[in-house]
Amino acid sequence: MSAETPAVPGRDEHYLRVIRRHFRAWRGERPFWAGLFVILGGLPIAYFPYANLQIGHLTLAMATTAGAGSLIIGVLLVVLGVSLWFQKHVRTFAGVAAILLGLVSLPVSNLGGFLIGFLLALVGGAMAVSWAPGEAQEPQPVAAPEATAEQDDAPAGALPAEPDAENDLSGTSPANGANGRHSAG
Repeated sequence: MSAETPAVPGRDEHYLRVIRRHFRAWRGERPFWAGLFVILGGLPIAYFPYANLQIGHLTLAMATTAGAGSLIIGVLLVVLGVSLWFQKHVRTFAGVAAILLGLVSLPVSNLGGFLIGFLLALVGGAMAVSWAPGEAQEPQPVAAPEATAEQDDAPAGALPAEPDAENDLSGTSPANGANGRHSAG
């Protein structure tokens, strides 16, 4: 193989480039960022009620009476985020459930993980509900414009004498049989 030989995609590429291309294709087919936000929202909600903050020799326990409820909400948000990645057809349910769990975390879990988990769960849930799968685009053939004798003789920027019946979007072309009047209905 010489230096002038082009690399064959998928065979002669570096393995990291192939992995990155496959990951981008996988990520583009599902609500990836919504799932990531929901997972990141569940982590502080589940963590803060069990965390101990050390300030010098002083230990500050942030445990609340609803520690089990916080753990359940956080774990459910993480599970919903992972399900958004691997089961994209449950996106509406998972998005609505993430929003509701984020709202419930406000009174249950230290103001929803000190508002960090609450906001991330709300944004991720909204992104999941609003995500729609894209449609595969088919390549459109590009037709070369046909030049006529009248258009070649006209100065640059001049309008054609007769409008094209195919390109007339107003529906008022005489070629359409509309005699220049707009229809009322």
